[in-house]
Amino acid sequence: MAKETSTAEIGFEKQIWDAACVLRGNMDASEYKTVVLGLIFLKYISDRFEEKHWALLEEGEGFEEDVDEYASEGIFFVPANARWSVIAKAAHTQSIGIAIDDAMRSIEKENPRLKDILPKNFARPELDKRRLGDVVDLFTNIQMIEHGSEKDILGRTYEYCLSKFAEQEGKLAGEFYTPSCVVRTLVAVLQPYHGRVYDPCCGSGGMFVQSAKFVESHAGNINDISVYGQDSNPTTWKMAQMNLAIRGIDADLGRFNADTFFNDCHPTLRANFVMANPPFNLSNWGADKLGDDPRWQYGMPPAGGSAWCWPTAPSPPSPAARGRSGKISSRPTYTSKAQKLGIQSMTN
Repeated sequence: MAKETSTAEIGFEKQIWDAACVLRGNMDASEYKTVVLGLIFLKYISDRFEEKHWALLEEGEGFEEDVDEYASEGIFFVPANARWSVIAKAAHTQSIGIAIDDAMRSIEKENPRLKDILPKNFARPELDKRRLGDVVDLFTNIQMIEHGSEKDILGRTYEYCLSKFAEQEGKLAGEFYTPSCVVRTLVAVLQPYHGRVYDPCCGSGGMFVQSAKFVESHAGNINDISVYGQDSNPTTWKMAQMNLAIRGIDADLGRFNADTFFNDCHPTLRANFVMANPPFNLSNWGADKLGDDPRWQYGMPPAGGSAWCWPTAPSPPSPAARGRSGKISSRPTYTSKAQKLGIQSMTN
């Protein structure tokens, strides 16, 4: 397994988090989460772009505004109006929120993978522009690329901030975050060296991130796995898209957020590995509307709870490929009936 970041090594991540906390004020964690993660994303991709931009300028071949020069190295192209230097100059103006929103729109336009993904709510009246400017100032003085050139730098920061938000939101955080130690254990059991990896309720994408780390830590190539998933929450779905994009993980999470029970984005997928931390205690999961669903090949799950839906609601692991599945539950959910699915269950 990959080496875990020690407490002594999280100074940079904490520095970013402390800077972001200036923004909070009276906002709920669930509100300013998208603001903070969006700013982290914007700052990092701008830093990476500027590093490559200066290198191309020094070469003097005139390719510094060529989108393909950046795409070939997995770097998002940042248009002139979206670069951090422009954002920094607007930090202490009332238009700072508009400047950031315009930057997000411009980046989405130049990078199809990010279309309709980035937050564009910085101009809203309830977001204190003075505090927003203060955070921009703090980010301006932090050069993320100085802490390493690998994609995992922002990934670590992103994950650290997700964990801090999870602490603040309590049990509601289960919608978007599963503790990394739990995810690493599940991934280590399933051992997804190569093949199709699927999470039917992927949250912020932690299962995929740890699967990619597992592959890399065993001298594999990240392209050895194909990632599929979906999530019903639109904010969480966008967080997952950003989380995977900054790590260079290509993923098919559907064209939009969708409920796995009612709108399966991957109905024909035969995954090699299915892993999830699903919402087991949904009392109104739709039994009255899904009674004839072909996915209940082992019997109709009880209407009173969603626990029994998850073994078969998503695409089951492929028998031909000796597929494996692991799901996290708050109590022993799977019994001999579930074992007919060939499922290895993990309970905490």
